[in-house]
Amino acid sequence: MNPRIVAATAGRVLRQLRHDPRTIALLLVVPSLLLALLYFMFSEQPTPPGQPSTFDRVALVMLGVFPFTIMFLLTSIAMLRERTTGTLERLLTTPLSKLDLLLGYGLAFGLAAAVQAMVVAVVTYGLLDLETAGSAPLVIVIAVVTALLGMALGLLCSAFARTEFQAVQFLPVVVFPQLLLCGLFVAREQMVGWLQAVSDVFPLSYAVEALREVGAHAEPTATMWRDLAVLAGAALLALVLAAATLRRRSG
Repeated sequence: MNPRIVAATAGRVLRQLRHDPRTIALLLVVPSLLLALLYFMFSEQPTPPGQPSTFDRVALVMLGVFPFTIMFLLTSIAMLRERTTGTLERLLTTPLSKLDLLLGYGLAFGLAAAVQAMVVAVVTYGLLDLETAGSAPLVIVIAVVTALLGMALGLLCSAFARTEFQAVQFLPVVVFPQLLLCGLFVAREQMVGWLQAVSDVFPLSYAVEALREVGAHAEPTATMWRDLAVLAGAALLALVLAAATLRRRSG
């Protein structure tokens, strides 16, 4: 790994993002608008004494789900575009290795994810009155790591797509099952045995659990740190697999 090449690659990706207002809007504006929509959806629902409101419970989880989904979509399409336009093939004729390229992408989108998480946190905590027992910085850290997981999975899936339409088709295959089984709709312990086993394999389940730990406990718990480690490990594994499967150009 060459740190200078990684930094240069990250700078190139960030410059591309800066000149794409639609991508910036998708990163920073859309999650905030969706959370505002949730706020108004649940604003009239009664809250039992001593219990978090419906908005607090749902919005806290969405702070991890939205970055995961958006980063998966952005990176899978961005990497495929690099390959189909021949940019990737030209880059890999230079001293740039596959690992340097993917680490550069990871650094760039990691910074983008951090900005996204901070903007959305300001909106939800400051304007929408989200309340959690734990601190907002912990929520931001979990959201960023979850976004990096989505990025790594997007890079991995892009290797198996030939067109942008095919890249989008991985969304219901990779993302939607995790959304259904992460405990968002039904508690994982209430699922039938084989579904719970599948849920235990999906990394997004650990993101949801970590966020709920922050929502319920004032101090970081061992479960939260374990879940965060699982998320980071899954992101690293996906990034390594993406480097192993990365092709110079679409067939």
